[in-house]
Amino acid sequence: MMDTANDVHVEAARIQKEIKSYLGLRSNALIFEYANAEGKIKLDLITINPRHNQSFLYHSVKGFDKVDALNKMMDYVQNDREKESSYTIQWIAKGDKELHTSYFRASNAYDALDKLYYGRDMNTITVFSVVLNPVA
Repeated sequence: MMDTANDVHVEAARIQKEIKSYLGLRSNALIFEYANAEGKIKLDLITINPRHNQSFLYHSVKGFDKVDALNKMMDYVQNDREKESSYTIQWIAKGDKELHTSYFRASNAYDALDKLYYGRDMNTITVFSVVLNPVA
């Protein structure tokens, strides 16, 4: 029984490494956060921007287990993210003087803002603009 559990962890680690490699991010710039949700495993992929030390939600998926969720995330990273619109959000953190620009893939402006505000109090960031980027 122990081998199966180890295989799942090895497979999960392999897929996580593949996602990091595909996105071209340093290992400390990407966090895989798992939670139980409605009898499934919810995976939130979080990015950390080293320039302004803020974390944002990259994407969320639900799977039957960790490996299924990771496979769905890999599919999103490789194929589906291009189907979503690109948004540019200009914002400033409370107590900061510098205006920051962040880019998000989302189905609409509300989803882009949800990714920006993920895991934080909405009062900690002031948004100046949300722009739908032209399709190249």
